[in-house]
Amino acid sequence: MPKCYHINWSIKIRTVSIVIMVIMATCAASSITNSYAQKEITLRALLDNLADPGRWDTLIQPAMQELRARHPDANINIKYEQFPYNDTRNNIVTAMTNQTPIDIVSVDQIWLGEFAERGFLTDLTNYTKKWGRSSDWYAANWDGGVYDGKIYGIWTWTDVRGMWYWKDMLKTVGVDPNSLTTWSGYLTAAGKLEGLKRNGTESMYLVAASHSPDLWYPYLWMLGGSIAEYKDNHPKRGSYWFPTYNSSQGVRALEFLRDQVKVGIKPQVEALHQAQDFANRKFAVSLDGSWVPGAFPPEEQRNLEQKVGFLPVFPISSHDTNHSSTLMGGWELSIPTTSKNKDLAWELITIILEPKFLSPWISKFGYLPTQSVIGEAFRTNLSSSTFPYYNEMIGMIPFGNVRPSIPEYSLIAKDVKEAIDSVLFEGKDVNQALQEAALKSAKSLGW
Repeated sequence: MPKCYHINWSIKIRTVSIVIMVIMATCAASSITNSYAQKEITLRALLDNLADPGRWDTLIQPAMQELRARHPDANINIKYEQFPYNDTRNNIVTAMTNQTPIDIVSVDQIWLGEFAERGFLTDLTNYTKKWGRSSDWYAANWDGGVYDGKIYGIWTWTDVRGMWYWKDMLKTVGVDPNSLTTWSGYLTAAGKLEGLKRNGTESMYLVAASHSPDLWYPYLWMLGGSIAEYKDNHPKRGSYWFPTYNSSQGVRALEFLRDQVKVGIKPQVEALHQAQDFANRKFAVSLDGSWVPGAFPPEEQRNLEQKVGFLPVFPISSHDTNHSSTLMGGWELSIPTTSKNKDLAWELITIILEPKFLSPWISKFGYLPTQSVIGEAFRTNLSSSTFPYYNEMIGMIPFGNVRPSIPEYSLIAKDVKEAIDSVLFEGKDVNQALQEAALKSAKSLGW
């Protein structure tokens, strides 16, 4: 009698299905690769020059080698133009207005909302969903690439602001650096540091230049306030942003700047000279960005921690809060809507963002990671960077905040600056200054 065999057809069917899926996936990948085969493609990018044009080369070129290795049958090149900060935005706007085919742009986080609203940037939401790496970012940094619920930019690196001080100067007048961490201690120390003026040194650097709102926001945030909030009943949009910086928290925050003037701290109106002025010992204490060590010559940076101290905080009001805050800035990578090579541009961006390419580059130049996976790796390996106080600055990222990515942000910042100026230079009532500024901001936002 012949043997009978029982065949489990369900297993057979599943096996065949899996084989078919593998074949289809392989064919799809091959199709994508072959779509570039025998082609000559030149990607174009418009980038900020980072005050050192050679820096982009050391990041982009290794990424391009990887891109070419993935598409060996294609001839892929990249051409990128770099501009000083003040020219970068104008060149991007001009190119987009003229419908110039551009594949990648570097976008300051505060420009994102405006550029997205004007239709300059490609919606990257579907790309990021397939990519599946959003959870590798610090939440605030990932959200900083979002406008109107869609992703238009990937925040590539960031920066923070903290407190820098000359150790010998504080020691000379008997100021304990830790006393600077509260509002009352900061103001008391300013009085003691007045004795340095006979040597041509000011006590603290109080920013009154164009970026003065950036150094005021952390006080607003640490008290629980906000710059603007989403609100219903907008007359045209239904729901939209509404200025909230004139809250009681905003009043308390601006009162602290006013109190600094009262104890003799002089507001400084020279824009973008702050770090160099501190490096030149013109100020004993300076609340400034993570870029400060870059203002010192390379030979001094190696031993900078022996002379210069850093506190990873803004002074806190001990009566109102027990935690500090900081502002984060930095650059995002986006794909313009005029790009003719969106898939390839996206692939290059994802390569640049791979930790093996990005990590050594940002640590070399003192930029800070937006990816939590990179930040955690750096903090585990304390020798990850020779940049002074690098790990302390990374530790500030989780309590950092960002400016709202809305088209009208520049108008809001202008209103805030005018309020700050009226208080610091004209002695205007703090509450009145903020209420008047918020009325102007509300009109700019369409309320």
